[in-house]
Amino acid sequence: MFAILETGGKQYKVQEGDVIEVELIDKNMITKQDGDTFNTVLLIKNKDLPIGQPYVKDGIIKAKLLEEFKAPKIIVFKKKAKKGYKRKRGHRQNLHKIKIEKIELKPKKPKKIEKKAEPKISKKKEEKE
Repeated sequence: MFAILETGGKQYKVQEGDVIEVELIDKNMITKQDGDTFNTVLLIKNKDLPIGQPYVKDGIIKAKLLEEFKAPKIIVFKKKAKKGYKRKRGHRQNLHKIKIEKIELKPKKPKKIEKKAEPKISKKKEEKE
C-alpha cells in the first residue's frame, strides 16, 4: 500500500516504513508521544484507489519525527555583465526527517436513508378542486 502526501507545498509518494525529508512542520502539529498526523492525503492505493478531491476525506498518515536539521547550503549568485553588479548570497533550508509509521483509510459509515415527507396539500387547494 502506498499514499501520496502533500506537505510544505510538495507531494511525496510514501509507504509504511519510509524515511523522508520534508520542509519544517509547524510545532503545533507535532506531539512528542504521537508524532505527527497528516490529513493532506491526495491518494491511497490499497485494494481500491480512493482519489481525493483535493484530499481523501478519511485518509490519515501517522508519522514519527526523527530529527530537525538544515539542508546543505545553496549559493545564489547574481551578476549583470559590464555593469559591475554582483551579489552572492547563501541559503540553508530547515528540514524535518520523518518516518512513516501507518497509512490508514477509515471505513466510511453507511449513510442513513431518510424517508421523504409527503407533500402537504393545503385545504384551500382541496376546496377549489
